[in-house]
This record gives sequence, structure tokens and C-alpha cells, in this order.
Amino acid sequence: MKVLKVKYALWAKDWERCVAFYRDLFGGEVTLYMEVWSEVVVENAVIGIHGGGEGKRTWTGLSFQVDDLLGFIEKLKEHGGALASEPVDTPEDPMHLAMCIDPEGNEFMMTCPRKKG
Repeated sequence: MKVLKVKYALWAKDWERCVAFYRDLFGGEVTLYMEVWSEVVVENAVIGIHGGGEGKRTWTGLSFQVDDLLGFIEKLKEHGGALASEPVDTPEDPMHLAMCIDPEGNEFMMTCPRKKG
């Protein structure tokens, strides 16, 4: 016996909008597309999107490490997403993460490597 895939499951009231959001924001590949279950693959991770959600804000545990956090925050907003709060850049903790919300209310994190010294 072996594990075939690991998936992150999200609920969406508007499943088509949710699929398009993750496909377009992160350059994902849609490998399955139906209301009951769709899959978007981003860097070998499978994001499963299940229609029938309520569209309420929910933490997912989903996180994306990116090379340009500010650039991706701008792109996030262009694709209908939002920030839960503005990222902070301090001498003690250089800006490296942003708490984000997709158009369906699913919260996820975007991070970038911490700046060194």
C-alpha cells in the first residue's frame, strides 16, 4: 500500500471563481474541473476545491512560499483576494508573511524567505 496524493481541501460557494483564483494567482494547473470536486496543482501540491461551501471566512492551514511577497500581494488583490492584515516589517522580524483571504473566504498564508542580517 502507498499514499498516492496529499490534498488541501477547500470549500467554495462559487467553485468556479475559487478554481480560477488559485489557477491564476499561482499559475496552477487545473487537473479536474467539476462542481463537486475540482483540483488545482501548484508546485506538486493539490488544492481540492469542493462546491457547496457557504463562503464564510475559514482558516485553511494552506501556505505558499513565494519569491516576491509584495508582488504577490498586489497580484492577490488583482485576482479578487484580500489581506487579513497588512504584513509588518520590523528590525526584529523582517516582513516575510502575509495572511490572505481568497474570494470565497478561505484564509491562507503567503511567505517569503526571511531577509538575512
